[in-house]
Amino acid sequence: MQTNIKRFAIMLTALLAVSLTACSQNKQAKGKGKVLVAYFSATGTTEGVARQLAEATGGDLYKIQPEQPYTEADLDWRNKQSRSSLEMKDRKSRPAIAGKPKDWSKYNVVFVGFPIWWNTCPTIINTFMESNEFRGKTVIPFATSGGSSIKQSCENLKSAYPAIRWKEGKLLNRPSKEELKAWTKGL
Repeated sequence: MQTNIKRFAIMLTALLAVSLTACSQNKQAKGKGKVLVAYFSATGTTEGVARQLAEATGGDLYKIQPEQPYTEADLDWRNKQSRSSLEMKDRKSRPAIAGKPKDWSKYNVVFVGFPIWWNTCPTIINTFMESNEFRGKTVIPFATSGGSSIKQSCENLKSAYPAIRWKEGKLLNRPSKEELKAWTKGL
């Protein structure tokens, strides 16, 4: 008799777990679909925001990493010969990236984050955009900046990749959890 009760309890627990998983998946399927938060962060600022955004959306994180990491000297925007200065001067520059997101096809929504360099996105973002198939996906840019708006970045991305289904981007400097939830809820 006690063995039957244990079996029943185990079956009931398993059924409950399957039901909860199905409800969770069904909720995501009815909403935006699977979310990826892809980001490039040179100093860690954008990475912090990307982590918060992934938490707010329930999305997966993917770090866009350059094949050759940037050094502090590479990022010296005051030096016209620094790596970042030269890349940004050459709009055709496409710094190589290390790897690609796994299971790319499962994502319906892709947030693409970056620091704003020279009033636009770093050219490594173009490498990312050109390295992945965005057909059927909704793409939402977000950025961090010490003083620039995201407007020019969004215009440049939409112009360079007009076939992509873009949503309005947002500058996210030190956003609160509430701000992120409110923004992503409306998307």
